[in-house]
Amino acid sequence: MPPFLPRTAETLVERALATMPVVVLMGARQTGKSTLARMPPRADRRSYVTLDDYDVLGQARTSPSDLVRRAPLLTLDEVQREPDVLLAVKAAVDEDRPRRPGRFLLTGSANLLLMAGVSETLAGRATYVPLWPFTRREQLGLGTAGIWSELLATKPEHWLDLVGSQVAPHEDWSALALRGGYPTPALELEDRAGRELWYDGYVRTYLERDLQMLASIDNLVDFRRLMRAACLRLGGLLNQTDLARDVGLPRQTASRYLSLLETSYQLIRLEPYSVNRTKRLTKTPKLYWSDTGLAAHLAGVSELPGSYLENLVLGDLLAWRDASEPRAEILFWRTHSGEEVDFLIEVGGCLLPVEVKAASRVTPRDARHLQTFRAEYGEAVLGGLVLYGGEEVFWLAEGILAVPWWKVI
Repeated sequence: MPPFLPRTAETLVERALATMPVVVLMGARQTGKSTLARMPPRADRRSYVTLDDYDVLGQARTSPSDLVRRAPLLTLDEVQREPDVLLAVKAAVDEDRPRRPGRFLLTGSANLLLMAGVSETLAGRATYVPLWPFTRREQLGLGTAGIWSELLATKPEHWLDLVGSQVAPHEDWSALALRGGYPTPALELEDRAGRELWYDGYVRTYLERDLQMLASIDNLVDFRRLMRAACLRLGGLLNQTDLARDVGLPRQTASRYLSLLETSYQLIRLEPYSVNRTKRLTKTPKLYWSDTGLAAHLAGVSELPGSYLENLVLGDLLAWRDASEPRAEILFWRTHSGEEVDFLIEVGGCLLPVEVKAASRVTPRDARHLQTFRAEYGEAVLGGLVLYGGEEVFWLAEGILAVPWWKVI
């Protein structure tokens, strides 16, 4: 068992426990939620029970009010297994006068805010903290995501010095993408065959157990075929009609399956930037996956396209966004004429566009859509970044810096 590695979300979890009566730690199964919840200082003076224990699950269903009153400070793991326990949590919190901060730490392997049938969201009582798969810097033991906050706080003319000061080591992005960010395959399994066995077991558990808690699926073969088709479209616009046709499903069924994948933190819909000045913009989201290693396994690919490097960058951005205040928006920009910027960070009225290129060399031509974006949105744009697979840091165009991806995430 490897030592506990610090997580980007830890600071926000601790701050929320000191402020709110309920903190809900959400994310896909096997991202490390239970481990994070049971580590000091969160485990100090706090009782822990999990709804994976059938006795606890039974009490959650028959006598939830007794369950939530087991201890003054209580961690309830895997609450998505019996969402009605949230009603008992709400009642217990509302009985407290004054409310006790940190009374409940809940974890769930599904987005409780998106789950059908969840009638209680604990509005005004809870802080929701997503936990994404391990970022690269978390895997290195640094406990952080990329240097996005530093880039936003630094004038573009000083970016060269900021990036040059980074000490994160170089590595092959495709190797990082293939091992993904789930703790076991990323940190414990060293060979591809072992990881493939782990991913196969993960998918089996997800389909046969976790998914059935969210909805009744008549045909798991159809569902898995849709998962594979979605992973083969990584980084592309999400056309649900085309996707449904390609897998032989009614559009309504495909749409429901995609929503289930999103609710269980597998699929990510990246929304487009919608502020239209002079250009017509697309309104269709792009499709990505929570974990690149699992996506590669489902797609059955070993030679990864550049969209997997995009997905790595997006995963890092999401982990950073959800642990930062003020909270940024992560979007993409695309016009109807095909001009596109892969990622757009929007925070405090400022915009930072980011283009991702897997190639080991880039030229000023690779900055042309960033230049178009800067011309379109003017002073709101801080500058632009082209993250690529090479080793040099240099200016591609005015205000647009080419940076090896491994110096940022």
